[in-house]
Amino acid sequence: MINKIIATVLFVQDLAACTTFYREKLGFQLQESDPVSASFRLDDLYLILLEVSAAADLIGLEVNTLKRKEGAQTLLAAEVENVDATYEVLKAKGVTFLRPPTNQPWGLRTAHFADPEGNPWEINQPIES
Repeated sequence: MINKIIATVLFVQDLAACTTFYREKLGFQLQESDPVSASFRLDDLYLILLEVSAAADLIGLEVNTLKRKEGAQTLLAAEVENVDATYEVLKAKGVTFLRPPTNQPWGLRTAHFADPEGNPWEINQPIES
């Protein structure tokens, strides 16, 4: 059965704005791109941006069924070495945070931001005891 996730695909309306955000604000290295997609490799995982119309064609659905309803439908979480330092670097690059660094009761220090399309991200690190 399924034993490994190899890619996360985000359906986006504005491919250019999202590609710029991930490349310039987050520093992701662009692997490949074409008129309807862009891919970034993060260790053994691909982050793929795919325009909604191309996503609908790919999986055989109407475009309107893939358009975002109200609110976010997923959260991408990434471990970082130091949440506070990463928060400051991203903030200096113009990333708008939804929540500043906060200690969570489950043992992580987290901070949250969103990409240009509202896809929420969490950066986190274990709280040292």
